[in-house]
Amino acid sequence: MSKKSKSGILSRRAFIGSAAAAGALVAGSSAVAQSLTQTTIENIINSPKRGSWDDQFDAQASRNAVKVSSRVPVLSLETVAYVEAAIGRYQNIVNQGGWPIVPSSQKLRLGDNDPAVTALRKRLIISGDLARSAGTSQAFDSYVDGAVKRFQARHGLPADGVLGRYSYAALNVSASVRLGQLETNLIRLRSMSGFLGDRYVMVNIPAASIEAVEGDRVVLRHTAIVGKISRQTPILNSKIHEVILNPYWTAPRSIIEKDIMPLMRKDPTYLSRNSIRLFDGRGNEVAPETIDWNAAEAPKLMFRQDPGKINAMSSTKINFHNPHAVYMHDTPQQSLFGKLLRFESSGCVRVQNVRDLSTWLLRDTTGWDRQTMEQVIASGESTPVLLAEPVPVYFTYISAWSTSDGVVQFRDDIYRRDGVEELALQ
Repeated sequence: MSKKSKSGILSRRAFIGSAAAAGALVAGSSAVAQSLTQTTIENIINSPKRGSWDDQFDAQASRNAVKVSSRVPVLSLETVAYVEAAIGRYQNIVNQGGWPIVPSSQKLRLGDNDPAVTALRKRLIISGDLARSAGTSQAFDSYVDGAVKRFQARHGLPADGVLGRYSYAALNVSASVRLGQLETNLIRLRSMSGFLGDRYVMVNIPAASIEAVEGDRVVLRHTAIVGKISRQTPILNSKIHEVILNPYWTAPRSIIEKDIMPLMRKDPTYLSRNSIRLFDGRGNEVAPETIDWNAAEAPKLMFRQDPGKINAMSSTKINFHNPHAVYMHDTPQQSLFGKLLRFESSGCVRVQNVRDLSTWLLRDTTGWDRQTMEQVIASGESTPVLLAEPVPVYFTYISAWSTSDGVVQFRDDIYRRDGVEELALQ
């Protein structure tokens, strides 16, 4: 045998020996890892805070709470059919005695073990949020967590799985009241289920949300801020004809009287600090110092705010003709979109991510793409842009609807138009 062959044999033997040693080390490490894993699992199982999850714990059940959104427009014949089907199911629930009241004495969340969870499970099973196979134990397991998140999402609540004040209030509205809410809104939906345009914008006031619809499908959804109870957003049908970038804001008479006059009495610098200038009927600027802000009647002047970041409409105003002098617009107060109760405006509608909506509206307008729009906004110059083709817009009041089988949406009756005190925003 040659020296080269001997060397090869020795090398292979050395490699096999090294591999065996490494395998032993890996085997030892696996045994240690398995032991540690087993100990960790036993610690979890024996934890006093674990609750009685038994065999019903499934992490996926919590993470994969059923989605309740749909591309079906709220204003469509499909929605009408789904609501009619939902009315049949809710009538059946009412006929069988409805659902139980869930005790609301404490917050409940994943991992809790409490007698109130039994009632919660029954409530969620009856409304279709929890599978009957999940049973009616006292354990707030991941199945209940997923069901609560589903329930919260279809009631316009933060889907965090924690039962607090607003979740309990929604849970404990009776089945008969929910049935009546569906019947009331079915009438509204039927009246708006005809042809609304190849593409259109719909503002749903109780949901404080906006749909941009094209080809009978929702292509954009936007969170909105609508009118407060004392200054309600009106129901209307119109056509969007113009988008103004870097708009001037002209204060309506109601805001001058109710807001600006009291503010000027407290702080005479309010107008100048907010870049609001006064003009008479001939277009002449009037100095704020010449006005008696303690007078009983507000001056008959135009209060106009210059374009800019602090402008009440920020980057964008979306115009459509209507007798209420309302419009849609951007806002410098972006944090308001994160609030649960988004009823903060004086009647106009503020739009989150309004530039996405503007891009869609101006799609067929020559020379106006997203990049051009952003450049104009950055310039600070007030620029009105006419749409190539006006887009219908509908301000509606739909507090209950369904856009998919078994997923029924409910919202508070913020303006008390459903006629039931239990549904009104408290």
